[in-house]
Amino acid sequence: MRFIVFIAKRYLLAHHSKHAVGLISKIAISAVAVASLALFVVLSGFSGLKTYALAFTNDFDSDLLVRPVEGKRLEFGPEQKNTVAIIPNVAQVSTIIEDRVFMQYKDKSRVAMLRGVDSLFAEVTPLDSLLYAGSWLRPKSDELVIGYEIASDLALPPRDYANLVTLYAPRPGKNISAMINPSSAFNKELAVVSGIYEINDQVNDRFLFSDQVTARALLQMAPRQISALAIKVAPNADLDQIKAELNIAFGQPISVKTRMEQNDALYKMLNSENLFTYLFISLIAAIAIFNLTGTLIMLVLEKRQNLKTLYMLGSPLKSLRQTFFVTGLLMTGLGLVIGLGLGIVIVWGQATFGWVPITPTLAYPVVLSLTNLLIVLATVTSLGALASFLGSRRITEGLLQ
Repeated sequence: MRFIVFIAKRYLLAHHSKHAVGLISKIAISAVAVASLALFVVLSGFSGLKTYALAFTNDFDSDLLVRPVEGKRLEFGPEQKNTVAIIPNVAQVSTIIEDRVFMQYKDKSRVAMLRGVDSLFAEVTPLDSLLYAGSWLRPKSDELVIGYEIASDLALPPRDYANLVTLYAPRPGKNISAMINPSSAFNKELAVVSGIYEINDQVNDRFLFSDQVTARALLQMAPRQISALAIKVAPNADLDQIKAELNIAFGQPISVKTRMEQNDALYKMLNSENLFTYLFISLIAAIAIFNLTGTLIMLVLEKRQNLKTLYMLGSPLKSLRQTFFVTGLLMTGLGLVIGLGLGIVIVWGQATFGWVPITPTLAYPVVLSLTNLLIVLATVTSLGALASFLGSRRITEGLLQ
């Protein structure tokens, strides 16, 4: 095996009798380097976009969200509260009252999802850090925090005390008087917008936040009833264990979702895009790397006389094929080192200095991760090994006669 590696190094580094063969070898190594560079940079860029997109979702969604399996209301009295509080690794608990409401401002109106939160909500999900304008609502006040899209639709600025927002919600149960007076079928609350948040278009266009007192009065929910329970857990907590204990704590069927399960569609979309991007760039890389096959065939034809000599001296055909297979692997390794080296420098530089901006204040996000490095190593090495194998199969007994 040492002899095979020695000859392979000689064929890789030695001067070629034909200038074209040497040039093609350099082109093949460069192709591997470019393929490795492109694959690593694209994967790092997509990882950055994925992390950037999920960062806002992580601030909006809690670690665990508890909802009733049936209906919209969950019984959460002192017994359940005390039981949940003593579950290990539960750091904080916040109650949520939520339902659709009709909101009206001046002559404009629309439907949105009202989420009434308590004073502990900011400790579970730091949404107040994502305010675009204004301030977070004060406890026990008739204030709202709305999404940027909602504010844009209604042309609604913060702190407009001269024109309050009117919230309407259907009264629970059947209301016979509504047949005579439709306005009696709705509860009504007046509030002022204290702040506008900015997360993403989907969230901005859907949710508005109020104090829980306002939401409970508007939706006519009993003191022991809530819509959901947002839970913050300790780092590295066993979520499955906490889920099991939560199911025991409540006397009704509940659904407990992790942050990933709350955004199942988003995670699936990002993972699908990541897979498609990887396959597409890998296909381009494969086309570039398979230049090695042609290069090895050219090298075999150039070294044909040397191969005949080795064959006549007793070197088996398998050994000669292994020599050129190792030569192809060495070319792949050299190109891989060059490409990954440049890729790491580019990604690190972008992450540190923000060479390529998206906006004047935001650099294109990238992530320098070991996972992407290993993916590129495995992909390029596999493609290079396959190309080298196909090239080395050109050595046949007929060629050595």
